[in-house]
Amino acid sequence: MTAQPVSEFEDVAALMADMGRRARAAADAVRLAGPEIRSAALSAIAAAIRDGADAILAANAVDITRARANGLSEALIDRLALTPARVAAIAGAVDEIAAFPDPLGVETERWTRPNGLDIARVRTPLGVLAIIYESRPNVTADAAALCIRSGNVAILRCGSDCLDSSLAVHAAVVEGLVAAGLPADAVQLVPTPDRAAVGALLTGLDGNVDLLIPRGGKSLVARVQSEARVPVLGHLEGLNHTYLHAAADLDMARDIVVNAKMRRVSVCGSTETLLIDAEAAGRLLPPVAEALIDAGCELRGDARAQALVPAMSAAAEADWTTEYLAPILAVRIVDGLDAAVEHIRTHGSGHTEAIITDDAEAAAAFLNAVDSAIVLWNTSTQFADGGEFGFGGEIGISTSRLHARGPVGAEQLTSYKYVVRGTGQIRP
Repeated sequence: MTAQPVSEFEDVAALMADMGRRARAAADAVRLAGPEIRSAALSAIAAAIRDGADAILAANAVDITRARANGLSEALIDRLALTPARVAAIAGAVDEIAAFPDPLGVETERWTRPNGLDIARVRTPLGVLAIIYESRPNVTADAAALCIRSGNVAILRCGSDCLDSSLAVHAAVVEGLVAAGLPADAVQLVPTPDRAAVGALLTGLDGNVDLLIPRGGKSLVARVQSEARVPVLGHLEGLNHTYLHAAADLDMARDIVVNAKMRRVSVCGSTETLLIDAEAAGRLLPPVAEALIDAGCELRGDARAQALVPAMSAAAEADWTTEYLAPILAVRIVDGLDAAVEHIRTHGSGHTEAIITDDAEAAAAFLNAVDSAIVLWNTSTQFADGGEFGFGGEIGISTSRLHARGPVGAEQLTSYKYVVRGTGQIRP
């Protein structure tokens, strides 16, 4: 499947306005469909992805060829690339979301007033979600599945790098929706790479978009947050830290740090800065650094870190605020837990931070003091993932402070309404 050229659209604004109207028209059908129908649609989508694997891989090959011709980095190509195993994993994630408890209609609280009024808070969909993302075709399936599970309608705008792949995945999504009796317009994909489409989404499409979710680099999120005329659920870059406390076990610290950085460097949960307590730096840093270098990681450290590991190059100020998405790690020695927390507060993006220590009191202090969306004790930052949290999948990792933080799954894509039952009460 090949993306339609911009020339086939006489007016991108008119195209986007029409998508908005069709999304709004489909919203009630998805909201009112029973959980069994939504589950059937998701199972059908997963089956269609498996059946369409060859077409999806062929489309992905077109994207990769174009990406290499355009000079895209290997880290970004890794985020873009699909394999048979990755396509199978995409389908598996949709199956997992299909099996996830339906969040709609769940009473999160219920109480009775002295006058006999019965009041319940009940989960409802948000409505029409516009999701703007970059070079990950799996997001097309994840976002579609989570929106359907939560009773929402989606307008997806992928990056130009993954447009052919996303169109192929979207074809499978539509096939599954229709097979289950849901409108094809319940999940739409913007079929043009024209950036005017993003500008149109930021306007809210004549009031038809209820929430914008940007998932991508800092510049994309900043533009959306600056220009959007509808609410935004922000997903900033992953400037993640792992802090080796003085009471860290060496073997655990080495294994976790190598995994946190090198398991997959192109994901937003990858550790980008390693902080080591000065009290234990001589014991911890040289063997951890050796394991990282052996794994192919470039280290950039401050003066004290360099003194312990001469193979390390000097870190510049920009290294403390860079999301590398590459096998590069910034390293700083800090004078205790408070200094580690201050570094994270100053340089972090509020995404994911970890402490490695056998001292439960120090761990509790770190988990309380660090105000990021995800804080971890004795485990890898690579667990910053909705699937690993048991959500089935995720739209992304929210670094916003309102509505949802951390992995955004189906439950986080709902709001609520109050249902009040009376027996004839009138207000005096």
